[in-house]
Amino acid sequence: MSDQEPQEQQTTEQSADAPTRSSPPGGPRRSSGGSRGYPRGERRGRYVPRPKVCHFCVDKVKKIDYKQSDMLRRFLSDRGKIRPRRQTGTCARHQRHLALAIKRARHLALLPFVSSQAR
Repeated sequence: MSDQEPQEQQTTEQSADAPTRSSPPGGPRRSSGGSRGYPRGERRGRYVPRPKVCHFCVDKVKKIDYKQSDMLRRFLSDRGKIRPRRQTGTCARHQRHLALAIKRARHLALLPFVSSQAR
């Protein structure tokens, strides 16, 4: 037992000299589950992922009409923002035409600039 005591003293002396860290240098590590600290399978979903197919290409729409406010409303968020391509699945060309049609409809007061809740 006397042999073990000096070894314990040395380890305590070394740990006293070394800087103590409660977490790794990059910050505390998260669990190896889902993203952003949520356990696997318990993520908050902001939107339901849809198939990435352009709605306008499938229907072979020649022109996106700014007067069809019901159709344009599907591409607006609840706050009145234009939804990005990664959410709606529209192609780049139709996303540009869609944004222009939404802006025209807003200017003519067919669509709101901001939702009524945000005011």
